[in-house]
Amino acid sequence: MSSSLKNLSDFNHTNIPNGAGMRIALLVAEWNIKITGALRDGAIKILLNNGVVESDIVVKYVPGSFELSTGAQFLCEDKSVDAVICLGCVIQGETRHFDFICNAVANGVTNVSLKYNKPVIFGVLTPDTLQQAQDRAGGKHGNKGDEAAITAIKMVHFKKGLR
Repeated sequence: MSSSLKNLSDFNHTNIPNGAGMRIALLVAEWNIKITGALRDGAIKILLNNGVVESDIVVKYVPGSFELSTGAQFLCEDKSVDAVICLGCVIQGETRHFDFICNAVANGVTNVSLKYNKPVIFGVLTPDTLQQAQDRAGGKHGNKGDEAAITAIKMVHFKKGLR
């Protein structure tokens, strides 16, 4: 497994555009909140460190990862929001429930992004174990919340560059 050898969030941070003037919404699933809270904290840190002011960061919560798509749709209806970062964690269990939830969330997030022509970032962990989730939420493999925030900034910058 390639991820066992490196910090997956370790990449060049020098080419991140300045996020000044961007309004970014973070949508956080309450299920597995120790994990999703760490993703949230990482995303906020990256946004602040790259020019997004605190008053332009909107943080909202939904019960679980399945509700991220609907919550993202509600946030995308707000024309002042430039991007939505969906943060969740679905850990593999003994049933196929995992597969249904992960597939629904991935498709839902994509559909909302396309419907509103707005970046909606998939920051949902889909690990096999709690340890794998912890490793990707500020542990030895970095913080996927960081990566989601960088992606949001880059996508808003990309879209604004097309105007």
